[in-house]
Amino acid sequence: MKLKNVLIVVNDIERSKVFYKELFGLDVVLDNDGNVILTEGLVLQDAKIWKGSIDKEIIPKNHATELYFEERDIEAFARKLENYKEPIEYVNCPMEHSWGQKVIRFYDPDGNLIEVGTPM
Repeated sequence: MKLKNVLIVVNDIERSKVFYKELFGLDVVLDNDGNVILTEGLVLQDAKIWKGSIDKEIIPKNHATELYFEERDIEAFARKLENYKEPIEYVNCPMEHSWGQKVIRFYDPDGNLIEVGTPM
């Protein structure tokens, strides 16, 4: 068995495609009417489709999962976030763990938690 993708629910596919392209460099691999596969295996699904398939409320900012990215120049990435065209909601500002890894956590436009850390 092989894990193929990670899917996150979004309210505005176009906005999310721009967000993940501009901040993370992810490109569209397949755009299929409410389901978009990006490079690195991230899938965006329209909230209406997701809600219809599970018949449950979507809970943004639920802190049950996070997308994790690594970036060597975390300070440059933090500046990129500060200069992004939309306000970024931070969970924590850039910090350094006791083991030396620097990280920053924030939400995407739909409340999906993201962590960017320096490689270990």
